[in-house]
Amino acid sequence: MNRVVVTGLGAITPIGKNVNEFWKGIKEGACGIDEIKSFDTTNFKVKLAGEIKDYNEEDYFEKKAAKRLDKYTQYALIASREAMKDSNLNVEEINAERFGVILSSGIGGLQTIENNDHTVIEKGPDRVSPMFIPMSICNMAAGNVAIEVGAKGESFAIVTACASATHSIGEAYRLIKHGYQDVMIAGGTEASITPLGIAGFMNMKALSQSEDKLRASIPFDKERSGFVMGEGAGVIIIEELEHALKRNAKIYAELVGYGASSDAYHITSPAPGGAGGARAMKLAIEDANIEGKDIDYINAHGTSTHLNDSLETSAIKLALGEDASKKVMVSSTKGHTGHLLGAAGGVEAIACVKALEEGFVPATIGYKVPDEECDLDIVPNEGRNIKINYAMSNSLGFGGHNSSIIFKKY
Repeated sequence: MNRVVVTGLGAITPIGKNVNEFWKGIKEGACGIDEIKSFDTTNFKVKLAGEIKDYNEEDYFEKKAAKRLDKYTQYALIASREAMKDSNLNVEEINAERFGVILSSGIGGLQTIENNDHTVIEKGPDRVSPMFIPMSICNMAAGNVAIEVGAKGESFAIVTACASATHSIGEAYRLIKHGYQDVMIAGGTEASITPLGIAGFMNMKALSQSEDKLRASIPFDKERSGFVMGEGAGVIIIEELEHALKRNAKIYAELVGYGASSDAYHITSPAPGGAGGARAMKLAIEDANIEGKDIDYINAHGTSTHLNDSLETSAIKLALGEDASKKVMVSSTKGHTGHLLGAAGGVEAIACVKALEEGFVPATIGYKVPDEECDLDIVPNEGRNIKINYAMSNSLGFGGHNSSIIFKKY
């Protein structure tokens, strides 16, 4: 089996348009949640989201190119460019046929779908954009990234709702571990803060209707009332260890474990007792060849919905055991960014890698009212300067999809 390491990071998030800005925001306790600017929310009960601030597509793309890319694909390209530059990877110097991309989105080009739906109703079918399909389908972020960077290996998108990015990183890890690829770009991207996206989640009672920016996304807090939608992309480059060493790559961390499971229970509610999530965590721990007590930090899915946070707490206790779950630090960075849906696991993987690299555990911000159902060490409000050796990231998606990955300090 090959060892797999992280050699590049790229992100665009509500608290920073690159990894350094994002991580600075995490360390400073920044909150990227604000009033929605991209459309008029007059008739909406939900007023807040984690939008990318002051985003101008022409800062990143020529005007003609930007018009052919939905925002979710733009975000993927921006994060992937940063990760490529960070990894110092030159495609000319590697075997491009063993360089792949697994880049996911929960929803895909929702803005493009909405725009063209209005067009077909108001102006007729002949006015629908010929780019409608290639801009909206879920695999186009992966496809466009592979084209831009010249990755000729395996390229696809895994769609498992809010678990998409973590599944993508896990499956990319397996491709390298078992010798099918040398290098992979993996992660997720999302741009679903649109009238239809917000209305859909709002009417299923999943979103917080709080108008207080600092008390809307409050994971593990007793007063939590739903998640806050975020947008952006998180991408990592992972590589077979010897391949990375041969080209003197900077190594951030080692990716050592991956576990995935299905609840087979309900389309939106986690399984009772968090059994499915616990199974994914246990499988990741087994894959890493460690014990539950070895995990120092968990970046929880922690969405700020009542069911997720209480059942994820149960899942962590079930997976790690009572003793280990009392000692492990567990935080949710969704207080900073909101919930990036299919991109969440990509951004949160970066938080884990940076936590290992710098010895800093992110806080769960906005926390005020303890909940006896969420009685873990959730690192409330203040991050911690503490050396850690193993960090786990959890993602749980609608449909009962669970995924966990484990990074080790290199």
